Amino acid sequence: MLVIIGPTASGKTRLAVQLAQQHNGEIISADSRQVYRGMDIGTGKDLAEYVVDGQVIPYHLIDIVDAGDDYNVFRYQQDFDRALQDILSRGKTPILCGGSGMYIEAALRPTAMLAVPTNADLRARLEPLTDSALRDLFTQNPSPYSPLADTSTRKRLIRAIEIGQYLNEHPDAQPAPRPPLPPYRVIGLDPPVAVRRERISRRLRDRLQHGLMEEVQRLLGQGISPEKLIFYGLEYKFVTEYLQSQLTYNEVVTQLETAIHQFAKRQMTFFRKLEREGMNVQWIYDVRLTNYDLLLTPEHVYAGVSNKS
Repeated sequence: MLVIIGPTASGKTRLAVQLAQQHNGEIISADSRQVYRGMDIGTGKDLAEYVVDGQVIPYHLIDIVDAGDDYNVFRYQQDFDRALQDILSRGKTPILCGGSGMYIEAALRPTAMLAVPTNADLRARLEPLTDSALRDLFTQNPSPYSPLADTSTRKRLIRAIEIGQYLNEHPDAQPAPRPPLPPYRVIGLDPPVAVRRERISRRLRDRLQHGLMEEVQRLLGQGISPEKLIFYGLEYKFVTEYLQSQLTYNEVVTQLETAIHQFAKRQMTFFRKLEREGMNVQWIYDVRLTNYDLLLTPEHVYAGVSNKS
């Protein structure tokens, strides 16, 4: 299996489809928002990129749930396992590609995740707390999940507290086994920051000019609540606030551009965290690279986030 990671606008999809064409592959998306039907422009699905020289490259885990439905990393791991086994059973090369670090981590961890239900009462108690108070609460109540938790955003911090409390209250809870992963290699795209920033800015303006506003308006018209769209973040958050007259158009462009740049930095921070935990990444910094066979060197094959083969 090949795994392609990198921040937004780094060229992951383009590389994935080229490798899929050359190596009889199919792509498994690792994007936490591209799972939703009808959320196309804001999530950057760019499905036209999955066609190379007239050949349609098969993809999985895109457009699998309705916008507004609840979807989480636990469900993703289950869906990933099904897609992976399907691809392998047909003798194809699976290519996991995406920028959602938690989804990448869920796909590559050797063990299954435990289904931790949401706790509405706990969330209601946590919501009024400041970020600092939430962090103190997380630190003061360690659990088996504490070393693994991603607390980079308020939403994830609350979820980490929720998971920790559940595990402390259910110490005997065990996840179901999952199928073993095939050996895999991880390719990371990390173009120069100036290149990434220019791509992000250009892509944002293109999306705003070619239907992003209308897409969000349509989702609202379908009955998806503004709160839900704001929860999805980035494009959906700022455009929803614009449509509710909370922001001007210029404020949308300026604040959203800044937020996407910050998001790209957080993505790289998470990938570096996975590296520190043992994931061997072959980083590519030259965005002009075209000889993809150079990526397929045996020394980068391993099986497990912390278990090199």
